[in-house]
Amino acid sequence: MKPMNLPLPKTSHITTHDPYAADRDLPPGRPENTGDYKKALACFGTGVTVITAHHDWQDVGMTCNSFSSVSLNPAMVLWSIRKAASSLIAFTESNGFMVNVLAHDQQALAMQFATGTMTDRFMGVPAERHHSDRLRLAGTVAWFDCDLHQLVDAGDHLIVLGKVRDYGWNDTPALAYSASQFGVFNAVPAA
Repeated sequence: MKPMNLPLPKTSHITTHDPYAADRDLPPGRPENTGDYKKALACFGTGVTVITAHHDWQDVGMTCNSFSSVSLNPAMVLWSIRKAASSLIAFTESNGFMVNVLAHDQQALAMQFATGTMTDRFMGVPAERHHSDRLRLAGTVAWFDCDLHQLVDAGDHLIVLGKVRDYGWNDTPALAYSASQFGVFNAVPAA
């Protein structure tokens, strides 16, 4: 297929006017307003994961909804972590991480790994130590055991890229997160 030669958009004048905003009652916003920016981002539904790693003989884990696939060949995924996170060093200096995709009935687990000490986060959580020495949480929909590939500086976060070395999944419905609420995905009939 021959590439199309499309004219480049003019960037000399930028407008925040959205001709469709009146139809949706959406006011234009600016990223400097972090409260409104977070509300806009919350409109994007995601899955919910718990990322685990093993560093200096200690397990670390955190709830994360920034997980995404990057490449099929080689198999790669990404997620992001705040630079101010207490577990930043453990995640970035370990050799890799385990992505645990939570099932629809694991909302309490998502909340448990969102705050508290590492001891509190893992308390009472059934898990299996993988051959990589990272923990795979029980009852998850899918898991990806990853070698740390690259860290990318991105504002107040680091993007963590991993090469998938092993994975597994089942047909259990996954936990979803949208508009600051947990839920499940419901398919819409084809039009």
